[in-house]
Amino acid sequence: MAQSNCNADWQTELRFIHQRAGHVLESGQWADCTFIVGNENNQKTLRGHRLILAMSSPVFEAMFYGGMAEKKDKPVEILDVQPEAFRALLQYIYSDEITLKSFDQVCEICYAAKKYMIPSLVEQCTQFIWQDLHPGNVCRAYEFARLFEESSLLEKCVQIIQNATEQVLKDPSFEEVDASILRTILQQERLGVSELILWEACLTWAKQECVRQSLEVSPMNQRKVLGDCLGMIRFLTLSPTEFANSPAVSGILTQEESYTLLMNISSPGVTSVPSPFCQNNKRRQKEQTPPPSSLTHSDSRASRIREDVQLRCECVGNDMAQVLINEQLVDCSLSFAVNRHVCIYGVEMPTQLVPPNLESQLATHPIQQSYSELIYAFLQDSDGCRLTYTHFTARVSWNSSMEVIFNRPVYITPNKTYKIAVVLNKVGRYPVYVTANYVTIDYLTFTFEQDRSRDGLIKAVIFGCSSQRSSSSPESYWPY
Repeated sequence: MAQSNCNADWQTELRFIHQRAGHVLESGQWADCTFIVGNENNQKTLRGHRLILAMSSPVFEAMFYGGMAEKKDKPVEILDVQPEAFRALLQYIYSDEITLKSFDQVCEICYAAKKYMIPSLVEQCTQFIWQDLHPGNVCRAYEFARLFEESSLLEKCVQIIQNATEQVLKDPSFEEVDASILRTILQQERLGVSELILWEACLTWAKQECVRQSLEVSPMNQRKVLGDCLGMIRFLTLSPTEFANSPAVSGILTQEESYTLLMNISSPGVTSVPSPFCQNNKRRQKEQTPPPSSLTHSDSRASRIREDVQLRCECVGNDMAQVLINEQLVDCSLSFAVNRHVCIYGVEMPTQLVPPNLESQLATHPIQQSYSELIYAFLQDSDGCRLTYTHFTARVSWNSSMEVIFNRPVYITPNKTYKIAVVLNKVGRYPVYVTANYVTIDYLTFTFEQDRSRDGLIKAVIFGCSSQRSSSSPESYWPY
């Protein structure tokens, strides 16, 4: 940072502590740490003061005073935060003030605030989103609230989706939403729109999703990207004319499916409704005050997650390839794809190797048989969107393993690339293993990308498979 032009009497002229702290941040005076922030396309160098940062964040405290604090000249790389967001974070830490301008800016700042455990800033970001909610941004706000586990904001977003459904669906931003948001809308019992408009919105979304996935826009591919969402549409609530003039001629349904659904619309119960289509013939009704059951995020999904059996995909061998010496803060990542629907819970990581100076003391000093670990981890999709995260803090044994479980399990789409990233905040030595190219477990195959030398810090992916899903039918739909 450039030196400030403020005169030499700034200590006496600036009346308040936040003004003086802001001055040393801007001027770089007495700075004793350096950050390299952002990716190679947008990277900046920022400076700060260890004591001030550690006073505000337990993550910075672990980074600067957790061990080997004498290495003050080595820059700290922060690749997963945008420079503008990190700069705003520093300004808030030094001055207790921040200027929030846009939804995208707030999301980036909130991510940084969560990462470095500054809850007061997270609260300000949430309040900004709350005050600016409208049908045009409610889907993005819902993703924000779900990622950062802001239950009150989630409830407000659901209310807007239920009461202003048509405006939400017709806003251009709806075509860009993630499949999980479309699924959330279709799960609602109360929506302020007809099922025909809902169906047509799904078609529009599916066309755009085909483009995003570089697929030809065809009825077959539209059905493919809709996936289990197709089974949530209540075709049986349409009139025979509505069904015949839209879903039946869309090409997404087979002739047999169209005929059977039309028969059930005209004469309910005359024949069974084919799988995976919804058998509910009750129209969705708009309600001003949603019942408690509709305010929680994905209730049915959460109950199924609890029923899932947690499994492990061991992605490394048993032989240690090298030892990583973590001197301040190291990030590692693992990119992968899987050929079936699974739910990602977290990862298994190795704990630190016993420091040489403690090896002879472990038997006589039980307190030294473990250490305090601090890890930040998150799961993101191929577009870099963070789907879930966790701050892991616990006392763990040396030369062992630890489960790092995300705050919220996430269902992932088959044959798409995802990345699990882990940031190690504790100084010490970690074993690094060789990651396999792929691992097959029954009918599941995990494929790993060999893109970084530190992939081998992640020993296993912890995942779940629904007990209701057929292992012999690769084209069956995920049940909701």
